[in-house]
Amino acid sequence: MGRKAGGSDAAVLAVIALGGGTGALARYGVSLWVPDSGGIAWSTLAVNVIGCFAIGVLMVCITEIWVAHRLLRPFLGIGVLGGFTTFSTYAVDVRRLLESGRQLAALGYLGGTVAAALSAVVLGVSATRWWTRKTR
Repeated sequence: MGRKAGGSDAAVLAVIALGGGTGALARYGVSLWVPDSGGIAWSTLAVNVIGCFAIGVLMVCITEIWVAHRLLRPFLGIGVLGGFTTFSTYAVDVRRLLESGRQLAALGYLGGTVAAALSAVVLGVSATRWWTRKTR
C-alpha cells in the first residue's frame, strides 16, 4: 500500500501522473501523424475516438476477464487514456469553428465527435467480449 498524501493514496497519484504523461506524449505523436485540414481538428477527433475504444476494451478486461492490480485502472484508465484523450481541446475546436463563422462544421464536429466516441466505447466493449468468447 502507498502512503497517504493529503488523504490520497500516493501510489495511485504517482501512477496517474506517470500514465498521464505517457498518454499526453502519445496524443502529441498522433497530432504529428494526423494532419488537421479544413478547419477540422482531425487529430483531436482521432485521439478521442481511439481513446474511447480503448476504454471500452480496458473496462471489459479489468472487470470481466482479469483480476487486475489495484493500480492498473488508475494508470491506464485515468492516467494514460485521460492524458491521451482531450475533450477540452475538442471544446476549444468547436468554439474556434463557431467564431470563424463555420456553424454547420461546428455542429457537425460537436455531434459527430460525441456519436463517434460513444460508438467507439460500445464497439470496444462488444469486440472485446466477442474476442474473449471466441478465444476461450
